[in-house]
Amino acid sequence: MYNFLLQAHSGLRYLVLLAAVIVVLKSIIGLFGGLSYTKFDKILAPAYVGLMHLQLLIGLILYFFFSPLVTYNMGDPVQRYWSVEHIALMIFAVAAAQIGRSISKKSNDAQVKFRFQSIFFGMSIVLVLIGLATMPGKGILG
Repeated sequence: MYNFLLQAHSGLRYLVLLAAVIVVLKSIIGLFGGLSYTKFDKILAPAYVGLMHLQLLIGLILYFFFSPLVTYNMGDPVQRYWSVEHIALMIFAVAAAQIGRSISKKSNDAQVKFRFQSIFFGMSIVLVLIGLATMPGKGILG
């Protein structure tokens, strides 16, 4: 079960990153291009947030029930990363995506929708990338 969930969690990140790039670029283009909020936008934004929530759910199941790396040994950088840093960054990333979606959903103005999606979805993807870049032994900065 651990290997299945770990592979699902690892593979899903590529869909999350792809959806993030598409929705952020689409929002920026919509914002600066003065475009209207289309049916595609109404599907894309919640799809991105839904993927983020699914990724978080799988990650939480791994964290609390299956991961051998979550030991709260703060002296070991690898275990500290998996026990504290990774989960904190990803929860903040999901929260940013959800806040952006919630705010943009309430507005009737397409430019406001695109603005909040650009800002908050952009923040969420930056947090995800920081989390991936600082992964000990695998990340760019780790």
